[in-house]
Amino acid sequence: MSRPDQRAESRADSRADSKDRVRPTRRRLWRTRGVSLTTRILAVNVIALALLAGGFFYLDSYRTQLINERFRLARAEVEIAATALTGARGEDRRRLIVAIGTGQVLQLRLYGPDGTLEADSFRLARPAFAFVDPSGEPWYETAARALDRGVDAIVGAPAIENYREPARPGPANWPEIARARESGRTEVFLRYAPDRTPVITAATPVGTGGEMLLSMRNALDVTQAVRDARQTLVIIIGLALLLSVQLSLFLARTIVQPLRALVRAAVRVRLGRDRAVVVPRLPDRGDEIGLLARAFSDMTHALRQQIDAVESFAADVAHELKNPLASLASAVEAMDKVDDPALRRQLSAIATHDVQRLDRLISEIAEASRIDAALSRATFAPVDLALLAAHLVGARGVRPGTMGCPIRFRRDEGDTRVVGDALQLERVLDNLLDNAVSFSPQGGEVEVRIWAGEGRVHLSVSDDGPGIAAQEREKVFDRFHSVRPDEEAFGAHSGLGLAIARSIAKAHDGTLTIVDKPDGSAGACLVLELPPLSEEDED
Repeated sequence: MSRPDQRAESRADSRADSKDRVRPTRRRLWRTRGVSLTTRILAVNVIALALLAGGFFYLDSYRTQLINERFRLARAEVEIAATALTGARGEDRRRLIVAIGTGQVLQLRLYGPDGTLEADSFRLARPAFAFVDPSGEPWYETAARALDRGVDAIVGAPAIENYREPARPGPANWPEIARARESGRTEVFLRYAPDRTPVITAATPVGTGGEMLLSMRNALDVTQAVRDARQTLVIIIGLALLLSVQLSLFLARTIVQPLRALVRAAVRVRLGRDRAVVVPRLPDRGDEIGLLARAFSDMTHALRQQIDAVESFAADVAHELKNPLASLASAVEAMDKVDDPALRRQLSAIATHDVQRLDRLISEIAEASRIDAALSRATFAPVDLALLAAHLVGARGVRPGTMGCPIRFRRDEGDTRVVGDALQLERVLDNLLDNAVSFSPQGGEVEVRIWAGEGRVHLSVSDDGPGIAAQEREKVFDRFHSVRPDEEAFGAHSGLGLAIARSIAKAHDGTLTIVDKPDGSAGACLVLELPPLSEEDED
């Protein structure tokens, strides 16, 4: 991940943390501890199906609309029949009642002013319809009625009275007749037949003589229409539920199984019992799970490299400290046994040198160990590498330590701005100059050149020293590896300068290498390459 990406990710994390602090209650509503991901996926899909099942409420409304429509039809039919019977008498009335009942599939009853049943279409002729006996129906009709009762209970449908044929034919058995007498208008009632089909009765006055006409219809088609719609909805919900469960399980497998594999690998890495734990990278997954797996694998690999580097660094530190400590111990031990003042001064000088060497070594080791932590906390910003180099070269010319070796600075054309930590980049250039000055002979010259090209910003430091053999060019970047001139005092350098410089270069997405000098002359040339400042970094 590039440094701008890290900064953007850090800002996003900060915003997310602030949102978490501002709205903790809302976030807690989405946290369900102890519930597996598979259960959550199933729950989400089943909730969607539950919303689909709410179509039963729509069907109940649909049934109510059908019943209301039949109420209007029953009211119109009985009023038309009453109007027709008003002008008829005797046998004409009976024939008209039979004709209307047979033609409209109704049962018509005409009651006189005193409540006497004067005519019944079912007695005057063959009944136009008959109620179905539920005991003789197949099992699926019984199941359909059970489903009707269940849906009525779910939607809270009002209780409806069951139809019973009165033992006596008087109007007292029909409350709609009593209401029609009181109001003078048509009254419509709903009851259920034995097979739970609607029975619609309507009572209306006939003329002004106190006669009442009662019509009754068994609306089989209403029940069948509602049942067909319900059965269709049940089939759709069942198929959708089956498909949803299968898809949920498939989705859970594609998400949960790789996550469980990553969890098992993370546990093994945490326990540290197997250094060869292979974290699955899931190369065939191009989704977020695959990105997570590869990021986790890369993180584990980087962590192992860091652990190995720390172990190697600790071993190198222990090895480097042993030599001056052994020398110091020998010198101190020998002092007690030597009486010669000159030899004691020599041993004292050795001890002083070893102490200075230990102090310098410990200081540089501490500095090297803080590099990674300092870089992880550093805030990268645009830096003009040419101005930084020019300033450092100018400062070198007015301070001791150049060993009489002039440093020449040359800048070519091009934009030399990069993004990084100016202090750390200055440390890289300082270490490169220390290395070049220490290898340059008396009267030699060090050249610092900077240029931009091929999508990179280049900075080279060249000296007139003996150069570095090709087989040693990578080794010199190892910690504590140092190939010094013969005339230089032993232990004057710890061998950490170039290692630190390369670590800083890598942290800036750059490289630090050793190449031959462009003019082919003797000496070493170390080249630092960094990515240039982009428009996003500049913003």
